[in-house]
Amino acid sequence: MVIVKKAIENDVQIQKVSKLLEELEINFQDISTYILAFIHRSIVNEKPDFAPEHNERLEFLWDAVLELVITSNLFNDFKQKAEWELTDIRSAIVRWKNLAKIAKKLWFADYLLLWNWEEKSGGRNNNYLLANVVEAFIWALYLDLWLEEAKKFINKFIYTTVDEILTTNAIKEYKTLVQEFAQAKFDITPTYEIIDEYGLDHEKTFIVWIYFWTELKWQWNWSSKKKAQESAAKDAYLKLNSDENI
Repeated sequence: MVIVKKAIENDVQIQKVSKLLEELEINFQDISTYILAFIHRSIVNEKPDFAPEHNERLEFLWDAVLELVITSNLFNDFKQKAEWELTDIRSAIVRWKNLAKIAKKLWFADYLLLWNWEEKSGGRNNNYLLANVVEAFIWALYLDLWLEEAKKFINKFIYTTVDEILTTNAIKEYKTLVQEFAQAKFDITPTYEIIDEYGLDHEKTFIVWIYFWTELKWQWNWSSKKKAQESAAKDAYLKLNSDENI
């Protein structure tokens, strides 16, 4: 890719994203926000004159729209389910794992702008990164065309996964599964502690420890507190259900 002064002025990227929006039947007004949704922070960190900012600013606001639409749909479509059941279903729909599947289905990885080291490390196939792109894209859509158009996209590509989620019982998060396992086997509730954080304010890394009683069992680190906790819980759950049980 030819380096230009700003990613949002890159003719190649404009053409690519325009074609994507056309295929998704999105009649956009301002393409720059959509292009921003595909800019990874590695570009800004390594070549700041190439991109004005990265998509994490859009990610910051994504759940306000996505959760509103999903919550409203579930409330109206599943009138017999209790509040906690609806909460679990919503969590499964908006979970990074589900959003990453949607990103792959829409070939969003093909539109990502990554710096060389992120590309070589497999960033284009990173599920967390792909989920983040979906989050940023939703907010870009909201900023450009407002709620109704964002709602159409969510309903068409994200909410439609609800049947698969219910069929495969992919509702519970690993934190919930670890808690249920620990309570059933040891009669305790695991605790999570953020023991350190480092990096600049806009790109912090958090280190999370999981405790059983007062004993450290697992630790994990990630670029957000929630994702660090879920990653640690996944590692814990897989080990608890393997031959390495504590």
